[in-house]
Amino acid sequence: MSRILLTGFEAFDRDTVNPSWEVARALDGWACGGATVQAVQLPCVFGAALARLDEALAQGAVPRLVVGLGLASGRAEITPERVAINVDDARIPDNAGRQPVDAPVAAGGPAAYFSSLPIKAIVHGLRSAGLPASVSNSAGTFVCNHAFYGLMHRLATQPALARTRGGFVHVPALPEQAARAPGMPCLPLETQVQAMRLLLRTALAVERDIVEAGGALH
Repeated sequence: MSRILLTGFEAFDRDTVNPSWEVARALDGWACGGATVQAVQLPCVFGAALARLDEALAQGAVPRLVVGLGLASGRAEITPERVAINVDDARIPDNAGRQPVDAPVAAGGPAAYFSSLPIKAIVHGLRSAGLPASVSNSAGTFVCNHAFYGLMHRLATQPALARTRGGFVHVPALPEQAARAPGMPCLPLETQVQAMRLLLRTALAVERDIVEAGGALH
């Protein structure tokens, strides 16, 4: 069995739960397409998140897929990210009080990396199954983008990871989080887990992404 590395973040800011980790750990050990999910929790801390990712990448067989998950409160859909950018610009401090401004994720690295997941096929599959999804063209500039860019930089520069595909997906808040913030979009955990199962199946099965409109006007 090959390995799928599925990462989620610890809770941050004023939250006591992070759906990205709840989804990841719900799928820990799940087998799909000849691969088994290994869930790993990342700290919501610049630098430390990538150190934990490096540990996970080094433990065991080279993963077939690496998919990072993060919370995007305010979004109502499962949103595979198209691009990671080489900048840390934190509007709020991370869980260690770090607040970098206009700092590179990787000094000397390219301005951006595209996801190597079939993001449009994923969105198409989720929508066909009645699950809310859309392509996102910005992963922000907080720790989610930091982890996404760091992952793609590793896949691009480490020969051992040359055949590993990777990317990042933002998920909505959970109903219990939305209950404390009236009007916040949310999606139940079981629905998010269902969506992630389909997402991983699609990522394993589809080598070449489909051509389908998924852009945005702004």
